[in-house]
Amino acid sequence: MMHNATPMLSLQQNVALAPLTTIGIGGPAKAFVRAESVDELSEALRWAADNGEAVFFMSGGSNLLISDDGFDGLVVQIRLRGVALESEDSDSVIVRVGAGERWDDFVATAVKNAWAGLECLSGIPGSAGATPIQNVGAYGQDVSETIARVEVLERQSRRVITLTNGDCGFSYRSSIFKTAARDRYVVVSVTFRLRRHAPATVKYPELRKYLEERGAPLEDLQAVRDAVIAIRKRKGMVLDASDPDTRSDGSFFMNPIIARETFDAMGVEMPNFPSGHEVKLSAAWLIEHAGFHKGFVHGNVGLSSKHTLAVINRGGGTAREVVDLVRMIQEGVRGKFGVEIHPEPIFVGVRL
Repeated sequence: MMHNATPMLSLQQNVALAPLTTIGIGGPAKAFVRAESVDELSEALRWAADNGEAVFFMSGGSNLLISDDGFDGLVVQIRLRGVALESEDSDSVIVRVGAGERWDDFVATAVKNAWAGLECLSGIPGSAGATPIQNVGAYGQDVSETIARVEVLERQSRRVITLTNGDCGFSYRSSIFKTAARDRYVVVSVTFRLRRHAPATVKYPELRKYLEERGAPLEDLQAVRDAVIAIRKRKGMVLDASDPDTRSDGSFFMNPIIARETFDAMGVEMPNFPSGHEVKLSAAWLIEHAGFHKGFVHGNVGLSSKHTLAVINRGGGTAREVVDLVRMIQEGVRGKFGVEIHPEPIFVGVRL
C-alpha cells in the first residue's frame, strides 16, 4: 500500500509508459512523477525508500525497451531544464546543460553560437542527461570527446556530486552509468567544453562525401548539422510522426568490435574499421547479410524499411515481440559469421 505523496511531489498511479517512449512500447508505471528540480528528485528517492518501492528514472524515452507488464514501482521522469554558459575564452566555452533538456535543441543552440564539437550528433532524440550514459555517438563524434564533467545525484546519500570526464569510464556506447554504477547515480546536468569558431571534425566518409558534393565548408557548422539531419532522415533516424520507420529506438544494435586476428580468420569481405589490435564491424551489414532485410516483419514489429539497425513498432507491437526478433537476429548473425551483436537500448523488466 503506497502512502500519499509529499507536498513537493505530484504522484500519479498506473500511468501508461508506452506514449513516453519513442518506440511506443511498455506497460504502466505503478507510480509516476515528473521531477523538475534536484530537490524533487531527492524527494522521489526518499518517498520510494519509505514505501519500499523500486525506482526507475527516464527522460526522453528514446533508448528504452520497457516490459509489457510496465514497472512495478516509481518511475521518475527527469525534467531538469536550463542551459548556462559558465565561462568562455578565445578558444572555447564551458556550457552546463540540465539533464531534462532536449538533446537536439541544445545541439541546435551550440551550432547557432558557433560552438563546435556536437554538430555530428544532430537529430538524435532524447535528453541531454542520457548522453553520457550511453556515450552517445554518431558520424564519428562521441559526447565523451566534449564532456568536461557530469553532475549526479547519488541515490543512497541523496547528495549531489561532480564527476570528471575520467571518472565516467567512457568507452564505445558505454560508461560507468550503464555498467558498474548503473544504480548508483542519477544524472542531473552535463557540462561540455566546446570549441569556439572552429571547423567541424568530420571523420565519417558518408558525411564528408555529402558535404563535398555540396561544396559545404567544415567551418559552416549549420551546413554540417543540416547534412547530418538529411542523412539521418534518409535512414528513418529522425523522429517524424508521419514516418512509421521512426517509431523505434534508433540504432538498436551496437557495431561489434572484435580482435584483428579473429577478423582476419573470418576471411569475409565486409565493411570494417581497424583500430589498433581491434576491428569494428558494421552491425547493419552483418544483419542484412544474415538474411534480415530492410522491412523485415515479425508480427507487429520488424526492421525499418530504410535501415536494418532500427527495430520498429509497426503498430501494436510488444516488448515480447521485440525480444523474439532480437534473439532471431542475434542467432542469425552468430550462425552466419560467428559474431555476437548486442542491443544498445536499456531494457526495463525485459531480458534477452
